[in-house]
Amino acid sequence: MTITRTRLSSIFVADQDEALDFYVGVLGLEVAVDTDLGFMRWLTVVAPGDDREILLERPGPPAHDPATAEEITALVAKGAGGGWIGFSTDDVDALHERLTAAGVTITQPPTDMGYGRDMGIRDPFGNALRIGQIRPLEEMTDWDGS
Repeated sequence: MTITRTRLSSIFVADQDEALDFYVGVLGLEVAVDTDLGFMRWLTVVAPGDDREILLERPGPPAHDPATAEEITALVAKGAGGGWIGFSTDDVDALHERLTAAGVTITQPPTDMGYGRDMGIRDPFGNALRIGQIRPLEEMTDWDGS
């Protein structure tokens, strides 16, 4: 048996309602699951047409005690959350204009790279996100943009 695909990823967010506003209202993702499990709110989003879910997880029980949850939230706010998510788009420049107008923090404007053209943003909590037009693997050049 082998692993066949990635189905679920997770990022930490300090406020799930604010995360919903950003990921759905600003980025245009869709809610996959939003349910109260009693011990936590299970909130996942997906890109339209995709089935790969992203859990917008609030640090805390059952995985973290209150002190650890505060530390995680502080690290994420500094941009040191330990991960990032990459999204694809068919027009990174138009999306950049829309996100800039919406007040999204842009960490790198659209830039030509060896793998395509992409940009960097941060969500309201400090998580790093990349959004790009990525070329097929056989068309990629050196990773330095040459």
